[in-house]
Amino acid sequence: MPKAKIYNQEGENTGELELKAEIFGVEIKPALVHEAVIAQQANARTTSGHTKTRGEVRGGGKKPWKQKGTGRARHGSIRSPIWVGGGITHGPRKEKNFSVKINRKAKKQAMFMALSDKVTDEKMLVLERPDFKEVKTKFVAEMLKKLPVGRRILFVIPKSNPSLLRMVRNIPNVRLVTVNTLNLVDVVSFPTILFQKDAVTEFESMHQKAKS
Repeated sequence: MPKAKIYNQEGENTGELELKAEIFGVEIKPALVHEAVIAQQANARTTSGHTKTRGEVRGGGKKPWKQKGTGRARHGSIRSPIWVGGGITHGPRKEKNFSVKINRKAKKQAMFMALSDKVTDEKMLVLERPDFKEVKTKFVAEMLKKLPVGRRILFVIPKSNPSLLRMVRNIPNVRLVTVNTLNLVDVVSFPTILFQKDAVTEFESMHQKAKS
């Protein structure tokens, strides 16, 4: 049975939390995790560049000079790609689709594998519900200094908490997400994951419902 260490906001180890093996103790297949990460990044990609072809550039309806007798090259439009201000050949187009298909079950399994890897490496910690006196960044910063975490932390909470978000958003290299917005790229990108204790329960419950 996989387990994660539980800490309070004073940085004291208060025990261990047993985790569901079908979520936090699955066999890790790096190829599947890599495929799912590439798919997520590709599906989030948007095309900002968009160039016009010669048919979309304004003007150029009139032939610039007659076909013969001028001694110059033959041209039919000033909007030809070889003219300055003309259309662009093979430029970026907004219609380009970068999306990559991946099976929903495979995507979910890749997430479980990434989380299982964190548990195996003891890079997933569980935090008892913190109780801060005021909504101030310094209280969260002081708490994180007491915990055995690295400089880059993914902090997972059960549901949206505007007060906690205001406390965390000015701390560099700390990202606050809910169990609903937790995604594979974040799990892979951050060396340490700090789960609030009730967020673990919520995450397990959410995926148990989806399975049934």
